[in-house]
Amino acid sequence: MIKGKHILVGVTGGIAAYKTATIIRLLVKEGAEVKVIMTDHAKEFITPLTLATLSKNPVLTAFFNTENGDWNSHVDLGLWADLYLIAPATANTLAKMAAGIADNLLVTTYLSARCSVFIAPSMDLDMLAHPSTKINIETLIAFGNTILEPAGGELASGLTGKGRMAEPEEIVKEIINFFTKKKSHSPLKGKHLLINAGPTREPLDPVRFISNHSSGKMGIALADAAARFGATVDLVLGPVNIRPSSGSVNVTDVTTASEMAEECISLFPHCDIAILSAAVADFTPAEVKSSKIKKEKKDFMLKLRPTADIALTLGKMKRPGQLLAGFALETDDEIENAKRKLLSKNLDIIVLNSLKEKGAGFGHDTNRITLIDRNNIIDKFELKSKDDAATDILKKIISMIQ
Repeated sequence: MIKGKHILVGVTGGIAAYKTATIIRLLVKEGAEVKVIMTDHAKEFITPLTLATLSKNPVLTAFFNTENGDWNSHVDLGLWADLYLIAPATANTLAKMAAGIADNLLVTTYLSARCSVFIAPSMDLDMLAHPSTKINIETLIAFGNTILEPAGGELASGLTGKGRMAEPEEIVKEIINFFTKKKSHSPLKGKHLLINAGPTREPLDPVRFISNHSSGKMGIALADAAARFGATVDLVLGPVNIRPSSGSVNVTDVTTASEMAEECISLFPHCDIAILSAAVADFTPAEVKSSKIKKEKKDFMLKLRPTADIALTLGKMKRPGQLLAGFALETDDEIENAKRKLLSKNLDIIVLNSLKEKGAGFGHDTNRITLIDRNNIIDKFELKSKDDAATDILKKIISMIQ
């Protein structure tokens, strides 16, 4: 399953670097094309010649060749790779990756990579258990990277505990499983999805804004699920505290309804499917004060003006072959109101949430959805995780485009 795949291997300065030779040998044996990047400290544990011989490619260690000036482009490397494996990953490199400190070719390429990234930490048990390392690993997971858990056992320090890099055979197995799963579950391969998610914030003055309780969880779950299904995903994301777990989702951060509308209108012509899950403000202050509004009077009148209707605008722009999905959050006459929105916005399908449903709607990790299409087919689902609800939505959409 990895024959012909481009796998970039990053090697840092840890004692487990000797295991990386076996990883490279096994990857090449499986038919992968392997390129290697080493840090300066890694060269103290294993020679570039060894890894160049095993990978059948020159090993890269610096931004450019000092003898002839050839540039080792981190951008080209990031685009070339189908997967970037960093093994071993020391505490130092984990910290640099989490903080975006691009002072070597390995980390700079990581920041440029558009592929999935697998990280195999290796260090002494106390370093692994240190709060700073834990936070860095949590940050890297939040960025969408995959951590290959270190094992327990005897360490180079003589201590016994967790910190040993995962064994080469296990790492290669994880890589093969990743590509196998990706190949067999790619019903949206070749499709370009636009998703918007989260709330918007409409400023009143430099310190206050109007917003809502949307967490962005449903839209982010949709983006992750679409990426797993093989789609190219653009996510226009309002101000939230979470990110997609998939590193392949292209995220554009916005704040206001006008910014979200501008991005969605710009991206929509280039997509096959758009799912509008964001809780966009219907109104925004007619005037934004340049200074903080003081509490000088008991009564305060706020004049609002309507924001751009993203669903209506995209519904008018929609070309034959495009599919447009929207969301409806209702409190009364849910089905009828959702149907009206479906038709008035020229949607192909609408996802209905009810605020009356316990555990559904804003802020929850679960949702209970009802899907309604233009043929008046209504599919009701039980309460389930938002990840599972996202899969249900995408499966319905896939059935509509096949």
